[in-house]
Amino acid sequence: MRIRNIAICPRIRFKTEREGVTLLEVLVVIGLISLMAVLSLPNIRNALETRDLENQARDILTSMQRAKFQAVKSKLNHRVRFDDLGSYWVFYIEREDSPGLWNLMPGIVKKPIPTKFNITVNLPSQMATFSPLGFVTDFNTNLNSVVLQSPKLNRYNQPDQRTVSVFAGGSVRYDKN
Repeated sequence: MRIRNIAICPRIRFKTEREGVTLLEVLVVIGLISLMAVLSLPNIRNALETRDLENQARDILTSMQRAKFQAVKSKLNHRVRFDDLGSYWVFYIEREDSPGLWNLMPGIVKKPIPTKFNITVNLPSQMATFSPLGFVTDFNTNLNSVVLQSPKLNRYNQPDQRTVSVFAGGSVRYDKN
């Protein structure tokens, strides 16, 4: 019978090299990340401005669609009204509770339009009125839109206008210009 030599304790090797990163390597990485952030900042700001412009236009579109839906549902005239308060604009939905008596629709608050946007309201009496059949009662082919424009996007030659148009049949359209 043969006996083999079995090592009870394997050899332990110690590394003489140090592991890790140097301060110079960390500074180079931080510098590269900072440079990338500075170069992409204008694109991020333009994207945020575009998103704000589109959200505001879609909010107007949604309000018009909601006014039409509520007019048909409740069998009462509803309108989206735009008011110029001097330094800024607001819009909101009203319903005609009795002939000639308009009240703010329950659950609706007046929504301000940010002053950073230029707004042009091309609607009769600055409002779009929907009948119980869903039609626009005061339709005018020359006065049927709300245009939002961003001066900031204009400066950077980006698409800077969003238009919400309303038509006689009650349909509402959103366009990027």
